[in-house]
Amino acid sequence: MANVLEKICADKKIEIEQLKLALPLEQFKDSLQPSERSLYQNLSRPNAGFILECKKASPSKGLIREDFNLDEIIDAYAPYAAGISVLTDKKYFSGDFAYLRYVREHVTQPVLNKDFFIDPYQVYLARYHNADAILLMLSVLDDNQYRELAVIADSLQLDILTEVSNQEEAKRACELGAKIIGINNRNLRDLSTDLATTELLVPLLPKDAVIISESGIYTHQDVQRLAPLVDGFLVGSSLMSQKNVKKAVEQLLYGKVKICGITNVTDAKLVAESPASFAGLIFAKQSKRRVTIEQASEITNSVPFNYVGVFVDADVEDVVSTAAQLSLAAVQLHGNEDAHYIQQLTAKLPADCQIWRAVGVTDQLPEISDISADCILLDCKIGNQSGGTGQAFNWELLSTIKNKSNLALAGGLSPDNIQQAVATGVALLDVNSGVEDAPGQKNAQKISQLFENLRQY
Repeated sequence: MANVLEKICADKKIEIEQLKLALPLEQFKDSLQPSERSLYQNLSRPNAGFILECKKASPSKGLIREDFNLDEIIDAYAPYAAGISVLTDKKYFSGDFAYLRYVREHVTQPVLNKDFFIDPYQVYLARYHNADAILLMLSVLDDNQYRELAVIADSLQLDILTEVSNQEEAKRACELGAKIIGINNRNLRDLSTDLATTELLVPLLPKDAVIISESGIYTHQDVQRLAPLVDGFLVGSSLMSQKNVKKAVEQLLYGKVKICGITNVTDAKLVAESPASFAGLIFAKQSKRRVTIEQASEITNSVPFNYVGVFVDADVEDVVSTAAQLSLAAVQLHGNEDAHYIQQLTAKLPADCQIWRAVGVTDQLPEISDISADCILLDCKIGNQSGGTGQAFNWELLSTIKNKSNLALAGGLSPDNIQQAVATGVALLDVNSGVEDAPGQKNAQKISQLFENLRQY
């Protein structure tokens, strides 16, 4: 990548000369007004701030988002972003200054111009296109170049995200007095990413600087790992590659959450409008929150969402037909369904419908390594009842499991203990009675509080 970086910068010099001819600095320099939106201020607020990025392509991934609909991206980013980053490098990132202007006009957040800044002209040009902040990479700038660009940025009240990728650059950022420092987790030689880079460099940086972790942040678990060390994150590729950007943002910020026991359209709307990833429909006869296929159809037709059907020892054909009729995202098995049952189900379910297997936990973890399912849901078991108990098992038992990437946690989850539930490191949280007034009656305030508490990092 060192060679790639050199080539990008060489091409950038040519591009800048062309830009100067097309739009000479003297034509616009005197009309520039200082920015009034502060990225530094937004990132200094309590809880981690997210700079969410509009990125169409990159050298490491090629084309990331073919349908680059800025309105859709803005709708997904605006409710959650501390700042929005826009790539303007055309050749390597398919960026455009028109994207920068458009985003800036349609959001209230500060907008970061992400490009390879090597010339003073670019800083003025960034502000001409309404940028509020710029990226200065210490991997491409020496200290004198950095200072020259920084003086111009300061004169226009443009915040600077100073990017470092190794110990030497971290030391330089300190000496240069950088206020916002971005740690790039990408190895600029082989393009690999390693979150340990952030863990390695944070101790070298000033305590009063705003520290941002960049690159390689794909999951909420990644965020949780680094949140105690940094003030925020810059995330682009992992969001841009997802079909539903809004849900991808919500899963990154809040983790995957299922609200189970939906019995009516009103509650389904509550869940769909929240940052939840899934809503659960229970078909088990013994459940107080049981819905019929007719009730479930009314819910799914009225409120399109990712629904999970919960079944207990149901006939395979019934499960398959219900999944097809309701376009379920997953079926969750809560009975004595064995490997043969799951095998039959796998063969007959639509390819995009997952199988989740619930396993009851008492005072010790059962053997789960031989369970063939997309997700294993660990729920509290009391007597013969596994699930629907409203009780939690001892979550410390989970500390013995190394890989939790396909584990979900259920049983007694509520706004009061949801942060402890996140700390277990499971991939999904399944909430039911903890956000209810009564069985099957969800409480909007409790759902809101649940997600507010999930965002306390």
